[in-house]
Parts: sequence; C-alpha cells; structure tokens
Amino acid sequence: MNTIFIHDLRVETTIGVYRWEAKLPQTIRLDLDIGMPSDKPFVTGDFADALDYAAIVRRIRAYAAGHSYPLLERFAQGLADIVLDEFGAPWVKVRVAKLAALPGVKEIGIAIERQR
Repeated sequence: MNTIFIHDLRVETTIGVYRWEAKLPQTIRLDLDIGMPSDKPFVTGDFADALDYAAIVRRIRAYAAGHSYPLLERFAQGLADIVLDEFGAPWVKVRVAKLAALPGVKEIGIAIERQR
C-alpha cells in the first residue's frame, strides 16, 4: 500500500452550529492520508503518473473557502469526496480539527476513512 500524506494543513473557513461561528472565520487543521491510485510513479518517475499534492491543497483551500455546512462531519465527508472523485484515490483518511474550540482543549474534531 502506497500513501501520500498532507498533514497539519491549516485553512480558514466558517464552520459551526452557533450563530457567531457562521460569521467568524476560523482556522481548522487538516490531516489527510491518501491511497495512491497506482504504482506507476515509482516505476516511471514521471510527474504525470503521480498525484499532484499542490493541486490537492489548492482544491482543499477552495472547498474550505466556499462550503456551507455547519458540521465538521459534513466538511470531512466533502474533503473525502473530493480526493476520491476528483483525484482518483482508492481510499482516504481525513482528520479535521477545530483549534482551541473549547476551554482547555487543544483540538476537537472528526476523523473518517472512506474508499471507492
């Protein structure tokens, strides 16, 4: 099994169930472990055969800027759908965390695993 990872990606978004959260952008922390669609880049060394990390990050940032769901659960599912459907990954693990959302709590969030 071959995996690429994007860890500790910080994105700005509006998310949450409280009225004030819908108006105030928050920084959330993302970790993604992504199954590679094939072994080809290990053999060819050709960028065209690999997943483009930068393109994935750009797409995640665009999703975070424009999503309209209040729950972290739906946000995480949307990220998983993007990686699976748009980038052709066979599986993905997504972790989404709000930072310091509650007093005395460093992170609070959701982790999901999805596959095609």
